[in-house]
Amino acid sequence: MSTGAAPGGERQASDPGPESLPDTPVAAPVRAVGSAFIARFTPAGVFLGEVLLAAGGALFGRWLYRQEDMARVLADVSAKAVPIVLVVNFLVGAILAFVGAVQLVKFGAGIFVADLVSIAVAREMAAVITAVVMSGRTGAAFAAELAAMQAHEEIDALAVLGIRPMSYLVLPRVLALVVMMPLLYVYGCMAGLLGGLAVSAGMLDLGPAVYLDRTFLALSPSHFLLGVTKAVVFGALVALAGCFYGLRARRDAAGVGIATTRAVVAGIVGVIAIDAVFAVCANALDI
Repeated sequence: MSTGAAPGGERQASDPGPESLPDTPVAAPVRAVGSAFIARFTPAGVFLGEVLLAAGGALFGRWLYRQEDMARVLADVSAKAVPIVLVVNFLVGAILAFVGAVQLVKFGAGIFVADLVSIAVAREMAAVITAVVMSGRTGAAFAAELAAMQAHEEIDALAVLGIRPMSYLVLPRVLALVVMMPLLYVYGCMAGLLGGLAVSAGMLDLGPAVYLDRTFLALSPSHFLLGVTKAVVFGALVALAGCFYGLRARRDAAGVGIATTRAVVAGIVGVIAIDAVFAVCANALDI
């Protein structure tokens, strides 16, 4: 009696599957990079999905956070942040005007300093600098507050009571920063233009009327639309980074500091990276 397996079965058993294929010099590093990427960004993707689900529930009237908490967060990311945003953007506008004046005056084109400052501030600097400031100020505060709650097991207590942390803690902070970042961007634009005006008046003897006239000629609605769009995206990124690392912090004092540091670094690096994507897209769309 024959005990051999069927020919088809022998071929199926002898053929190596995809998992048993040997690593080639090209496949091994690609596989390692892919595995590291998935392991690194899967928690962030899950977190973003939970936030979007919470936002969808809020749109249909399922508000799970208190109005007092929302008002406190709004005040913290708006009125209390205005002074530092104004100071930093004023100095950035002054620096742009100084650098532009030093170079343009060599060609007798000092009047175009107003064009340089206005376009650079409206398209790039006001949104980016404001986002960086808010990442170091508000994003760090979000991460530290949630990390402290995690260390004291307050978030676990909310879960035991049936309150979802995404809806009660994360969503108010994300919404507050998304709503207030465009307003902070407007203040940053005004401060940057005033900084450029101050330097231009001192170095080039440009009067306010001439400077503002050149500014209005150089700016267009597309510049402000691009800046506002960046501000909204940067606000969401900074808030999400702060809340993500705050909720994933270790349950000790050192974990609070580590979560805060990671939130600030992720926010700033993310802002610069997304701004580069915006620059490429704006160039492709001729904006």
